[in-house]
This record gives sequence, structure tokens and C-alpha cells, in this order.
Amino acid sequence: MATEFHNLQELRHSASLANKVFIQRDYSEGTTCKFQTKFPSELESRIELTLFEETVKTLNNFYAEAEKIGGQSYLEGCLACATAYLIFLCMETRYEKVLKKIAKYIQEQNEKIYAPRGLLITDPIERGMRVIEISIYEDRGSSGSSSGSSSVSGSTAR
Repeated sequence: MATEFHNLQELRHSASLANKVFIQRDYSEGTTCKFQTKFPSELESRIELTLFEETVKTLNNFYAEAEKIGGQSYLEGCLACATAYLIFLCMETRYEKVLKKIAKYIQEQNEKIYAPRGLLITDPIERGMRVIEISIYEDRGSSGSSSGSSSVSGSTAR
């Protein structure tokens, strides 16, 4: 069974990376940023399906919010054109603000839910918005077997 870790620092220092799971983008509804909610079998003994789905659905909702076009987006575009894009030296776009909210949400999820289970989510922005990477850590003091460390699931592009 999985060893429990109490925080992100403890996870990174006292555990070794055993495997990585990649949650691919879902292009079934177009090119908007949305990730698949299919539950990877590698996580079955680590986290409940409902917690995993909640995390991915929340991320999908944040990305939908970021890509939504409205009055603020038009105003930002007009100001950008009028100032030769110098306005962005002084202000954050709505998109950037949502990306910060996503980074904060992922940090909170890692601290509260994933790290105690020996898992770590990497922000999709660090992977070019192509995948959600979930690292699976094993306690260094346990079995010492690294048979699963060389396998990477779902890493092939579709």
C-alpha cells in the first residue's frame, strides 16, 4: 500500500519517482483547452475516482473561463492596439490572471490531496498545455524495486 507523505517538501526529499501518468487533451469538442477525465489504472490504488475527476473537471472549467471571450477581452485587445501592446507591461490580461488561479489551485490540490498519497500534479502550462502530468512517488525505504520506474504510460501522441 502507498506510504503517506505529509507535505510537498517531504514528498520530494524522501521519495523516489516511480512512474508518471499523462492525462491527454480532449479534442472531441474542438481545440479548446480541455483534458480527458478518463481515470488512469495506475492511480487506482492511490486516489479515489471522484477526487481525480473533480480535479480534472475544475481545471477544465478554469481553462474554459480563461478562453471565454467577452467585453473585457475586447477592451484588452483595443487597448493593446492603441498602445502598441505596451499596455501589457503595466497590466495582466484576464487570461494571465486565470492561469495564476490555476497554478494556485494545483498547488492547493497537491498539498491537500495528492502529496499525502504520494502523487504530484505538474501544471499543464509547464508541459505546453498538452498533458496533465501526475508523478507517482514511492517511499525510498520500501521494497527498493524500480521495476515500474522505466515505464511511462500514455506518453505517445495521438
